[in-house]
Amino acid sequence: MTADPERIAVVPGDGIGNEVVPAAREVLEAVGPDFEFVEADAGDEVKAETGEALPDETRELAANADATLFGAAGETAADVILPLRSAVDSFANVRPVRAYPGTDALHPDTDLVFVRENTEGVYAGHEDEIAPGVTTLTRVVTESASEEIARYGFEYAAERGERVTIAHKANVMRTTDGLFLETAESVADEFDVEYDTALMDALAMHLVMRPEEYDVVVCPNLAGDVLSDLAAGLVGGLGLLPSANVGDERALFEPVHGTAPDIAGEGVANPSATMLSAAMLLEYLGYDDAGERVRSAVKATLESGPHTPDLGGDATTRDVTDAVLTKL
Repeated sequence: MTADPERIAVVPGDGIGNEVVPAAREVLEAVGPDFEFVEADAGDEVKAETGEALPDETRELAANADATLFGAAGETAADVILPLRSAVDSFANVRPVRAYPGTDALHPDTDLVFVRENTEGVYAGHEDEIAPGVTTLTRVVTESASEEIARYGFEYAAERGERVTIAHKANVMRTTDGLFLETAESVADEFDVEYDTALMDALAMHLVMRPEEYDVVVCPNLAGDVLSDLAAGLVGGLGLLPSANVGDERALFEPVHGTAPDIAGEGVANPSATMLSAAMLLEYLGYDDAGERVRSAVKATLESGPHTPDLGGDATTRDVTDAVLTKL
């Protein structure tokens, strides 16, 4: 009896999401797994039409699919991506940052991964206006979530024989980041993995100067968001950064870049980050060889061209997609 094909939710979203997600879907279709692709809508245009940025049917699709491929959302990003991450019960946001041959990377030896807590911190959504002109934001850090992300990060590093850096700001946020740091270090004691700790602001400086010294960086939510974008600048920009939002049974994959409204609709968006996200999707579902084929094809295309304008070339999204498909 033939098993049912795995279901992939495809949510392009806004802006260049509508250009790079179809390109990544072509790549997924080219490598062979018998997926069932189901497309759904979310984002600014959907809200303008329906009043909801994330329709219930889109959220339910992501919650029940084997994996989700997402593009980007514009002004409604907080109303789209945070609930989608919640729909797959994601607790870890994994963001690899690698320098590829053929790109104008500031630090060609950069090869690290941010393992970012994905459920709480300042992104928990507890904001208030307590008086006219006076607002507050409540930062939530729990032992359970800190332990979960630390364990994921140390397991990730152990599988690869890599070193962990725990990012924090416990010298100022003594209670919240103090708990995060204490919990992460207690998890570290369970692993035969070399690790150190670093104040997140000092780490930002060291990443700019010596990114090759870092392997896996485990960090709270906001720190992971900021530090990974900073690191993107070391390797050629956000057009090269994929990510995975991983839960216990589901996962959502997305490029780190946004909607890029300045080039949306022009057909020149760089699909590399979304294709690399598709490679992570394949590996998550157990198709390691297919994932490596995709990653190798993207790497070879970056090395030899063609390049989109963000990488100094004049190629279109279609040109790059065709080049990757040819290499596959």
